Amino acid sequence: MNTITIQLTGPTAEKLRRLVEEERRAESEIVRDALEAYRPTRRRLPTGTGKYHSGQNDLAQKDEEILAEAIKEGRWP
Repeated sequence: MNTITIQLTGPTAEKLRRLVEEERRAESEIVRDALEAYRPTRRRLPTGTGKYHSGQNDLAQKDEEILAEAIKEGRWP
């Protein structure tokens, strides 16, 4: 087993201390169980993301130029 050091905020450290007392388990056991149970939630992408294709492969490089042209042509507020 590997050994690590973690830093906890006051409230989190207090919560861990209470769990140790209530469950009569070691801190390391509680932390191990918490990490095993942890499942990060994935943020959902906004509706429509990836749905449309502009046909332009260089949008990130030409963003200012594209916006300036759209403004000039009245296609952007």
